[in-house]
Amino acid sequence: MQKGGSNHTLSHWFPAFFIKGVRDSLGLPAWVVGASLVGVGPLAQSAGYSIDLAIASTLLVWAGPAQVLFFSGISAGMALPALAFVIGLSSMRFLPMTMALIPLLPMKDHSLPVQLTIGHMASVTVWAESLRRLPSIDERHRVSYYLGFGAGCIGLSMISTGLGFMLSSAVPQAFGAGLLFLTPIFFTCSIAAGARNAADWLAIASGLFLEPVLSAWMGPEFDLLILGLVGGTAAYLLKRRLKPHQGLFSS
Repeated sequence: MQKGGSNHTLSHWFPAFFIKGVRDSLGLPAWVVGASLVGVGPLAQSAGYSIDLAIASTLLVWAGPAQVLFFSGISAGMALPALAFVIGLSSMRFLPMTMALIPLLPMKDHSLPVQLTIGHMASVTVWAESLRRLPSIDERHRVSYYLGFGAGCIGLSMISTGLGFMLSSAVPQAFGAGLLFLTPIFFTCSIAAGARNAADWLAIASGLFLEPVLSAWMGPEFDLLILGLVGGTAAYLLKRRLKPHQGLFSS
């Protein structure tokens, strides 16, 4: 067997599972995240950007909150360095998310561009659904399936962003904001469906019950950051402590 990166990558490419990933994403997840990004189109238009750049933001940024912060910040005349810092802070969540996803995917079997694409696709919806779906798929087929699932979500979201831009005059701002709320609702449902033990449920419960407290105490700028650090660390420590008895707490 050749050791070249490209040949090795091609030997692990399964088009049938890529298509299956696309099909599964279009079952519901892609429609949810796509609907949530309809509101990005009007924001891009209000900031003075073209429809091409609005659609490109979905492809290249692939993070609804970051896109909202960018276009809203531009409209408000926010300084670019400050805007870059705020967007970077909002995207810190993707680092632990991607690290949690890596053990499920044979990253070493693929070239650097494929690995970067895998990391780029790790949005909230794709990540949550991957944690739930990938364990039941043969390890050889997981990357192909994952790339298909992510491509389905991104492709439909690009279309919805363009539609939102064209229908900006007919999409009330409150309605667009409501659509953005679909993603965290679907994310919460996906995480609950994939919970397997007491540590998973502790992480979910800490988010639901501590967020209002931290929001009032820390303010809306840092509440989620502190909550993720505190609640996630507590859940991780509990899982390590209960690992010898994990079967007693499995769903």
